[in-house]
Amino acid sequence: MTSSKSASGEGWFKSSRSSDNANCVEVRFVGGAVDVRDTKDRTGPVLAFDGGSWAGFVAALKSGPAR
Repeated sequence: MTSSKSASGEGWFKSSRSSDNANCVEVRFVGGAVDVRDTKDRTGPVLAFDGGSWAGFVAALKSGPAR
């Protein structure tokens, strides 16, 4: 994971399950990486994950609550 200030650009989206209160994050796929930013601070820092790390994170979320 890396952090960057480059939040500009196209391709950002948030989950269709997100509410309208802006307490969520947005993601975009850039090459083999996934960028994540805070919806409330779109010009703030961006976290960048490699594709394998992101896939592992999503799989863990889908598997249920942490134990």
